[in-house]
Amino acid sequence: MFSNIGIPGLILILVLALIIFGPKKLPEIGRAFGQTLREFKKSTSELLDDESSKAEIEKPQVEKV
Repeated sequence: MFSNIGIPGLILILVLALIIFGPKKLPEIGRAFGQTLREFKKSTSELLDDESSKAEIEKPQVEKV
């Protein structure tokens, strides 16, 4: 999604964010975004772990003769 932005586009976005939010508010926004992203990753990994452990429990066990 963001692979098509490039360096000039990224600089433009950062300059606009600095103008709109100001230098005092920008670190707070970045910190909040980082915490949100961290929580999302943590929740996603927990969900995947729960699903994989559930799949292992429900897997029928085949006896070898």
